[in-house]
Amino acid sequence: MNKGYDSARIRETIKSQGAKPVIPRKCNSVKGNADLDRGLYRYRHLVENTFARLKHYRAVASRFDKLKRNYESVVAMACMILWLSV
Repeated sequence: MNKGYDSARIRETIKSQGAKPVIPRKCNSVKGNADLDRGLYRYRHLVENTFARLKHYRAVASRFDKLKRNYESVVAMACMILWLSV
């Protein structure tokens, strides 16, 4: 679990923007994780993993293309390759 951003300040910033923080607390936290929406956290985790896998493609990670349409095409091709491997 990603616990690097477990701080009250970050949680308050997220809440002030009208979003719900889906960050698990550290295991030694007094409050615990009773209020964590585990279903929403699973989706967040899937999105983070997808971006991590997309960054394995050099053209996506370093953005060699100068035109937006070319870069979007490379990202679409990388997503297609990831989807086909599933």
